[in-house]
Amino acid sequence: MSTYRLDTLFGPRSIAVVGASPRPGSLGLTFLRNLIQGGFAGSLYPVNPHHREIEGRPCFASIAKLPETPDLVVVAVPPRNVLDVIEDAGRRGVAAAIIATAGLGYGADSLSEQVRLAARRYGLRIVGPNCIGVLSPRARMNASFAAHDAKLGDLALISQSGAVAVGLVEWAAQRQVGFSAIVSLGDKIDVDFSDCLDFFSADAGTRAILLYIESIENAKKFMSAARAAARIKPVVVIKAGRHAQGAKAAATHTGALAGSDAVYDAAFRRAGLLRVLDLDQLFAAAETLGRQKPFPGNRLALLTNGGGVGVLATDRLIDMGGTLASVSPATFERLSAILPPTWSQGNPVDIIGDADPARYAGALEALLDDPGNDAILILNVPTAVAGAADVARTVTDVIKRHRAKGFQQKPVFAAWIGEDPDSARVFEAARIPHYATEADAVRGFMQLVRYREAQTELMETPDNLPHDFSPDSEAARAIVAQVLAENRRWLNPLEVDALLRAYDIPTAPVTLARTPDEAVEAARPVLAGGGRVAVKVLSPDIVHKSDIGGVQLDLSTEESVRKAAADIFERAGRLRPDASITGVMVQPMVRRAKARELIAGLADDPSFGPVVLFGRGGTAVEVINDRALALPPLDLKLADDLIAHTRVSRRLKAYRDVPAADERAIALTLVKLAQLAADVPEVRELDINPLLADHTGVIAVDARVLVAPEVKKGRGHPRFAVRPYPTEWERTVTLRNGRKAFVRPVRPEDEEEFRRFFEKITPEDLRLRFFAPVRDFSHPFLARLTQLDYARAIAFVAFDEQTGEMMGAVRLHADANHETGEYGILLRSDLKGLGLGWILMRLMIEWAKAEGLHEVEGQVLRENTTMLEMCRSLGFSIRIDPDDPELRIVTLPIASIEEPGKLADSV
Repeated sequence: MSTYRLDTLFGPRSIAVVGASPRPGSLGLTFLRNLIQGGFAGSLYPVNPHHREIEGRPCFASIAKLPETPDLVVVAVPPRNVLDVIEDAGRRGVAAAIIATAGLGYGADSLSEQVRLAARRYGLRIVGPNCIGVLSPRARMNASFAAHDAKLGDLALISQSGAVAVGLVEWAAQRQVGFSAIVSLGDKIDVDFSDCLDFFSADAGTRAILLYIESIENAKKFMSAARAAARIKPVVVIKAGRHAQGAKAAATHTGALAGSDAVYDAAFRRAGLLRVLDLDQLFAAAETLGRQKPFPGNRLALLTNGGGVGVLATDRLIDMGGTLASVSPATFERLSAILPPTWSQGNPVDIIGDADPARYAGALEALLDDPGNDAILILNVPTAVAGAADVARTVTDVIKRHRAKGFQQKPVFAAWIGEDPDSARVFEAARIPHYATEADAVRGFMQLVRYREAQTELMETPDNLPHDFSPDSEAARAIVAQVLAENRRWLNPLEVDALLRAYDIPTAPVTLARTPDEAVEAARPVLAGGGRVAVKVLSPDIVHKSDIGGVQLDLSTEESVRKAAADIFERAGRLRPDASITGVMVQPMVRRAKARELIAGLADDPSFGPVVLFGRGGTAVEVINDRALALPPLDLKLADDLIAHTRVSRRLKAYRDVPAADERAIALTLVKLAQLAADVPEVRELDINPLLADHTGVIAVDARVLVAPEVKKGRGHPRFAVRPYPTEWERTVTLRNGRKAFVRPVRPEDEEEFRRFFEKITPEDLRLRFFAPVRDFSHPFLARLTQLDYARAIAFVAFDEQTGEMMGAVRLHADANHETGEYGILLRSDLKGLGLGWILMRLMIEWAKAEGLHEVEGQVLRENTTMLEMCRSLGFSIRIDPDDPELRIVTLPIASIEEPGKLADSV
């Protein structure tokens, strides 16, 4: 349901507390008192059939007896009464309810599920059950049982844990940090993280969002909401349960390495969220984001009166991947003129322990004017020479004067060691982030740096994939279908070889031998050429062949091959008498003396679905545990990022007499695996170990694949958390003049095509499309057009089949509730009148129907009569925009369209 009725939840005009009570210590009384003491200005109704008055307010027997329909109901009744209260609220037309009651149970037959279904029938939004409530300072609403109210600010806190929410409220009360809202989700049977992310990302009063997460049930919904929110404002997340043993039951090395928390980490990274590991870091993030906006750059200047503290701050900065700013020559001269000769002569700028406020002021002014740094951290160790609060007031005055001059507001952070209370009040009044230690301050700085870097990475344009990469997905599906038809779960090595070759992943060739003599025949051509072979057991029941001595390597003679095969048959029969032995495989030994042993594969996470794994390979892969994960789909940029998150990535570079490995071939292999996961969802685990990589490319030496039947549900890939590129929407069309056009969904790598496309659009056509002159086709502008979340938006791009030039595009973006979509369309100025606009509009409408949208809407300038006439022909209604008489709002109810049908091949 997403943001439906959440505006009422966070800004109600009337509230009923069901279960209100005069009994001290009761939840009902606590909720009521918090609402009263918080200054809620709307109507407030206690509801309890056993009392006539509570806290001086008339008490009503039931929701039905209230003089008006409340916007919000707080439920603090025993579990057995909750369902009846929700039914009463739904019948009365209540918009939202907060259920504080715990003990409603879990699962299909639980009371909580009955409550959820009842609320859904009425469109009643539920927060909880088992939550502390909701605080909305803008509405002066403390609908919680927290001990203190929250100060008004621009941070939104969404917590699965009531204790964490209360703890942050208490911490913030001491630090003068304010919130736009605090939500305790509890068991989240309805309102969840995704709904709140959608709401607060669009909320102008929220500058940053803090999340405390224990689990995610709907990964697709969460990833779509998180990716959208993180592009708009900082989202900080702390995830509990980092060391859960989620990989015990995995059958492959890849599955064992893909632990639950590692998958969450990959998901947060893919969405652009800033992850912190504990409450200290979350508090530091709240301190930083509550007072400082994100900024460009990563160079930090340190100003301190204590050399040791400056060195510690430098160490922490380097540990966290930060950059110590250099001091420009002009600033060096300026500092030398005002500081004692014994100053540090560099960054950290140590102004010596006897520094007074004036010395701090002079040094800070010089650093604020220095273009060689992007931010400044002021450190102060209390001394008897100068009062800490006096120094705080002085540096604050300097910062205010600098900003008043109209200079760019360079970020300044403060760490007064020991956190003097008077100094803290000075910084809070000036909205300067301040910390008790140098480590916390550096962490706060780096959180903003990482957020900005994550935003930059999200907007980067990936390289194009090779044009000759055209996987044979039909062959791959046929291989897996045959295995499943035989009630098998493991592909045999011959099938694995064929599957990988279908995706152009180089493999060592495999030959099946059912007897030792057949093994010799298979090995003979390799041996004759001076090569060596490996002989391995082939059994559907033996996954890890080396466990029974089922692998013999470096065999150079026919006799050694015959003996190795016979020994493997004997050992397999003796050690695994239950196993069915198909035969042995004969493979040429792959000799790459300077190759790196890697692992690459796919695993299946119960929450996030398929994940791609990369790391250092070999038999000790789990012991070394050097691996990173990413959520598919991948492009080359994301694959490069995945590789960079491993230690083995450093060994891929050239060193001594070892040439650099072909990192593009490695990245392309990861992209191919991600595409295989998208095309063949029955693949549950895939393990290439080792994947050998050197300067000549890559080759898969050994691989295993586990499959399971798949039931497709809903839109897109059945289990992908991030919706993959929708290949099924590609098609070729014929225009009125017989010209052929290839139409497909947009890809991130289309940015340059769009840049060339805009060069062929007249200024007047651009004005009609964007309602204003457009001259700057910057990377951020083009990235917004080409980097889409296919779960929320689509853009169809038409290319000339002969020249490959872009001809036009149409875009549709669905709202957070997935009910209404807003469209935009633009054709090349010299290609009008060929019917391309009609084709693109019909395709966009077809997509909206397939996605289940209720309505498509757009804005068109009154003078754009061609577009208005096309809309009228397609069935759109047209009305004047009440806010701008020069605009027309065009609307098409999708439900009224019987079936747009697949586009014909011609207009």
